[in-house]
Amino acid sequence: MHLNFYVFLNKMRFIMGNVKLIFCGNEEAEQSEKQLQIYVNTNGLLYIEIEDIGYSANYTVLDKETAIKLSRELKKQIALMY
Repeated sequence: MHLNFYVFLNKMRFIMGNVKLIFCGNEEAEQSEKQLQIYVNTNGLLYIEIEDIGYSANYTVLDKETAIKLSRELKKQIALMY
């Protein structure tokens, strides 16, 4: 299993780093038409969007404290993967 990702330079104002990460779905899991986008928006909040190509996108916006909690939980769950 592998994870494909692309880094796009984003020309949005006031964003440190000007980077938008897009993680593409895995063909093995039959999720190749899905994309996960993560970036800090102009309000300094973490923007996370899951898009199913051809359908509407779902997103959430997290403040820094909540994003840190999410990061910790992701690390715990990844450690449980085999």
